[in-house]
Amino acid sequence: MTTVPWRDPALPAAARVEDLLARMTLEEKTAQLYGVWVGADTDGEGVAPHQHDMTSAYDWDELITHGLGQLTRPFGTAPVDPGLGTRSLARAQRRIARAGRFGVPALAHEECLAGFTAWQATAYPVPLAWGATFHPELVEEMAHRIGHDLRSVGVHQGLAPVLDVVRDPRWGRVEETIGEDPYLVGTIGAAYVRGLESAGVVATLKHFAGYASSAGARNLAPVRAGVREFADVTLPPFEMALREGGARSVMAAYTETDGVPASADPALLTGLLREDWGFTGTVVADYFGIGFLESLHRVASTPAEAAHAALLAGIDVELPTLKCYGEPLLDAVRAGEVPEALVDRAARRVLLQKCELGLLDEDWTPEPDTPVDLDSTGNRVLARTLAEESVVLLDNPDGLLPLSPDTRVAVVGPRAADALAMLGCYSFPSHVLTHHPGKPTGIDIPTVLEALRAELPDAKVTFTEGCDTAGPDTGGFEEAVARAAEADVCIAVLGDRAGLFGRGTSGEGCDATDLSLPGVQGELLDALVGTGVPVVLVLLTGRPYALGRWQGRLGAVVQAFFPGEEGGPAVAGVLSGRVNPSGRLPVSVPRLPGGQPWTYLQPPLGLAGEVSNLDPTPLYAFGHGRSYTTFAWTDFTGTGEPAGLATDDGTYDISLTVRNTGDREGAEVVQLYLHDPVASVTRPDVRLIGYRRVRLAPGAAARVVFRFHADLSAFTDRSGRRVVEPGVLELRLAASSTDVRHTAHLTLTGPLHEPGPDRRLLCGTEVSEA
Repeated sequence: MTTVPWRDPALPAAARVEDLLARMTLEEKTAQLYGVWVGADTDGEGVAPHQHDMTSAYDWDELITHGLGQLTRPFGTAPVDPGLGTRSLARAQRRIARAGRFGVPALAHEECLAGFTAWQATAYPVPLAWGATFHPELVEEMAHRIGHDLRSVGVHQGLAPVLDVVRDPRWGRVEETIGEDPYLVGTIGAAYVRGLESAGVVATLKHFAGYASSAGARNLAPVRAGVREFADVTLPPFEMALREGGARSVMAAYTETDGVPASADPALLTGLLREDWGFTGTVVADYFGIGFLESLHRVASTPAEAAHAALLAGIDVELPTLKCYGEPLLDAVRAGEVPEALVDRAARRVLLQKCELGLLDEDWTPEPDTPVDLDSTGNRVLARTLAEESVVLLDNPDGLLPLSPDTRVAVVGPRAADALAMLGCYSFPSHVLTHHPGKPTGIDIPTVLEALRAELPDAKVTFTEGCDTAGPDTGGFEEAVARAAEADVCIAVLGDRAGLFGRGTSGEGCDATDLSLPGVQGELLDALVGTGVPVVLVLLTGRPYALGRWQGRLGAVVQAFFPGEEGGPAVAGVLSGRVNPSGRLPVSVPRLPGGQPWTYLQPPLGLAGEVSNLDPTPLYAFGHGRSYTTFAWTDFTGTGEPAGLATDDGTYDISLTVRNTGDREGAEVVQLYLHDPVASVTRPDVRLIGYRRVRLAPGAAARVVFRFHADLSAFTDRSGRRVVEPGVLELRLAASSTDVRHTAHLTLTGPLHEPGPDRRLLCGTEVSEA
């Protein structure tokens, strides 16, 4: 029987929380504002930056008498058997509930960037591969499965997705992003959020905001993005994931923009996020981000000042463990240096979220009611599908692929026989198991070599590494050349090794000086091409690399972005022809290793021209990808009267028929771009505003309709307002940002329009049989 209002599920959540908050002491309220990283190592290297010097000692039994806000990564810090870990977490939650006066448990969070970052959990393709699928519905299904697995072990919050838009591909965390276009990032990211939230898990958007625009592509470097770049490129994916996805949490970025750290920016975390966008969830700190206000940004002189700045800005929860929101904050509030109202504001948001999750209910129990299987057959099937749809066939000029089933194949390269070549830096084996040598990966990860031998059982397949991923040793070149010379075709499997803070060639803190292939892999490829045997380049990477040096010299080029535990069979399936490639580039592939940073979102002066001898035009454009079948785009039409399209609410339908004219099933990705010839500020020459993936049997056709709304042409003007300007526009239906098939000319009429917070963010699409 319910005895107090805050326990009564019949009351509104806000009323319950107000009742509980009024009963709490300052210590109890503050305890809701931090997490504790129980398994974190305070000595030596950790899994997060500055972990060793930012983790405070504490008395666990004493600490939890006041309650606890969060438990940090109970599964993601060390290899924990999922079944045992579930029982251990449940025991810890009961201890926390029994220790405090109110019996409120902690909220447990985990990383889940490319799957639940836990031992024996499915390792899905990385987000850059999600972008390559151009398939939001599939990403949503993946996220739902990830959320189900998190809930099955007692986890409530997932720290994903990453919504940073790539601005410089040298940045180490490119693999964690979805791509270089805000519309693609926003639509795929929102789909991930819907999937995770549909499983009852709180999705946390990161990194808010500007992190990927760091100067020189250095991790955590200052951000020097202009106001309009920030508004029109950086922010839209976050707004889309909140409005279209329903995310309930946001993580503040480490970085500072124009001298103001995100973690101490009220205009960003309160003014924009809450007052303008109406966000009501929780804002959490990136790991140690509040302490960094003192130690790295130097905008606070003490932990108490850092706590005050972060609370004032709008950060509700300090992660991963208590530092500034503990005793320093308590002492400052008692001394009158920090208003207790700021603590109340943050505690109210935290408790409201706990209430929504059922953690304040009398019948709450920490034991999950679903069986634990973190790498189920269904997970692996979906991981395979995602991987297959993400592989991009960049080139196949003479039809060398698919391979003949009985051919002689020399597989060469440092990524061919290494299971970790499939995984990004936030996969458990790459992120955590490197600190536990000898521990098995916990999941089956077929390599490209193993999978190719299974795909082509009648082929004669030989293998040699040739070199390692990042080292300077060329001693294996001679054998590699010999094996290639004996074969009908050479498969060169090259790429990245994911790692953290300089321990890899891709990943957090593994930034690149340029976009040359790591180590001596480029020289190995030269040697293989020099044999005269056709070479198929297979790239397993976390970022695009410059390939212009080999233009016209390769038999085929296949790009996979860390495709996960089923990536080996997916890549091998493309090589054998079992899989018809359908991935499209979420990032441009540069021609030369220098001349960066560059993405396709360039105004006129960012394009090739006579004013510079450097041509930044990519070798393969954003949205590019080939297939083993062919498609015809016909019957292009537009509806409505373009001359009368109103700036405030005008709509225009543009459509075409896509027909599979080949002899096998395949998927085409129809992309819609906007070109604004004249505007009050410079605009990208083209930018993506819609897309639709269409799968067709041989000879089948589909009618694809895009519903353009005038809001989709909005941008930030000189005064900082988001506006729709009257004037001429072009809508371009294209197979990539440069492969335009049809163009419609529109005229927006009427006065300058300022769309409100309910403006259209998505271009509606419909597909029907033709």
